[in-house]
Amino acid sequence: MAYGRLVDMSDDDRAHPVEPAAGRRTERDGHPRSPAVPSGTGSSLPLPVKAAETTAERPWPVRHLVPKIADYVGRMSPVWVEGQVLNLKRWNNLYFLTLRDVDLDMSLRVTLPARDVSPIVDRLADGSRIVVHARPRFVERTGDLSFAGDAVRLVGLGELLAQIERLKGVLAAEGLFDEARKVPLPFLPAVVGLVCAQQGDAEHDVVSNARARWPAVGFEIRRVTVQGPRAVPEVSAAIRELDADPAVEVIVVARGGGSFEDLLPFSNEALVRAAAACRTPLVSAIGHHLDTPLLDLVADWRASTPTDAAKRIVPDVTAERAALLQARHRARSAVQHRLAREQAGLDALRSRPVLVHPETMLAPHQARLDGLVGRGRRTAQGLLSEARTQVAGLAAQVRALSPAATLDRGYAVVQRADGLVVRGPEEVAVDDELAVRVARGRVAARVTRIGG
Repeated sequence: MAYGRLVDMSDDDRAHPVEPAAGRRTERDGHPRSPAVPSGTGSSLPLPVKAAETTAERPWPVRHLVPKIADYVGRMSPVWVEGQVLNLKRWNNLYFLTLRDVDLDMSLRVTLPARDVSPIVDRLADGSRIVVHARPRFVERTGDLSFAGDAVRLVGLGELLAQIERLKGVLAAEGLFDEARKVPLPFLPAVVGLVCAQQGDAEHDVVSNARARWPAVGFEIRRVTVQGPRAVPEVSAAIRELDADPAVEVIVVARGGGSFEDLLPFSNEALVRAAAACRTPLVSAIGHHLDTPLLDLVADWRASTPTDAAKRIVPDVTAERAALLQARHRARSAVQHRLAREQAGLDALRSRPVLVHPETMLAPHQARLDGLVGRGRRTAQGLLSEARTQVAGLAAQVRALSPAATLDRGYAVVQRADGLVVRGPEEVAVDDELAVRVARGRVAARVTRIGG
């Protein structure tokens, strides 16, 4: 990327004309003489003066472009740059190394004189964090860009701690450490994803202890580099790969103890963000009790050691069996106690006189009912007797006033043929048919004479 930036910049050509190299013949405008020779396209026209003026028909030959790049790079100021040491080698009086960015996969080649490295040579190794004062250098023959250093310093523990604290504050402000983000671990995962060192005790501690607790548990293991410059990309890639596997129910990132510098990758921003983006529950088991990398803060569960992680991700089958037996015993005891208590209560109820002779409950009600029935019967009889007397009196009155009683005394009722009662002689005529009603029947009669 640096090479392309130096080449394709016509604006920079306008702002900073390239100075000619020493001893090189130039035109009056200060640019190298543009030879009027074929440039590979059959054209004999002068070369374009600026990069923006080049075309496919009028390109710059390599011999024309390379000195421009070298001149431009040569005008750059020295710079202090920080990075991680990789591929440190010594050749004669020079140290060659690659200075790698700790977060992104970018690097620069640096050369340092042995005399400048000697004060820290016993502490300098692959993975060390250093600050180098260097000047960029472009090799025209090979087209390589490197940096020639003249001073180097180790990044001390205090600087690293300060950087981690600053990063911790940034991530905390984004909410990556909030408890609300953390998800509970599954009670009994069928498959556990394990990210561990290629060689080390962490894998054995997790696998052996987990299977001792629950033999049926399965593992998807990703063995990676857990320290040095390769740790961050390899661990991050392993987490993403296991997170994408639907069979994996929990992921454990495990590493044994180590120095503060050895555990630095697990406080790296790129790795921490990869862990925060993981949808599968994540367990961090880095270092020992006193080690607290940032991965511990973003993980869903922090285990103090790999062994502690094994105890957390799966239950102990022996303890679960014992707890199950105890629960069954407690349930049985509770049921038996409840039955005994209910039986005692039932026996107490059954022993009460009211339940031994339940008819005694009805005796008062029966007596009261009998009394009410007797009173009702007596009342009804009295009313009937009184009514009978009244009826007899009324019957006597009716009989006394009845026409039948008059007839019984010898009287008769005379009626004409039309049924009218004859009350006087003027109401009949001679030969009229009459009906005479007496006490015990009727008698037919004819009028033969009216009057005396």
